[in-house]
Amino acid sequence: MPHVIVKAWPGKTEQQKQALTDRITVDVVDVLGYGEESVSVAFEEVNPRDWAAKVYQQDIQQGQGKLYKKPGYTM
Repeated sequence: MPHVIVKAWPGKTEQQKQALTDRITVDVVDVLGYGEESVSVAFEEVNPRDWAAKVYQQDIQQGQGKLYKKPGYTM
């Protein structure tokens, strides 16, 4: 039962969020072989001033063992 959380700065439209959700769902079904009914996707908006503490340090630096795509920036 894959659950994908997308963390991003605020400001994306509902249409953008839905389009990304649709693409993520298709890829999870195609790559991992789950049925569409098994996939869930959530969006978590993170204020830019909180990004370093709430995402970069917590998820990227401390989550090195789980990270499959590193960003091209450092903080």
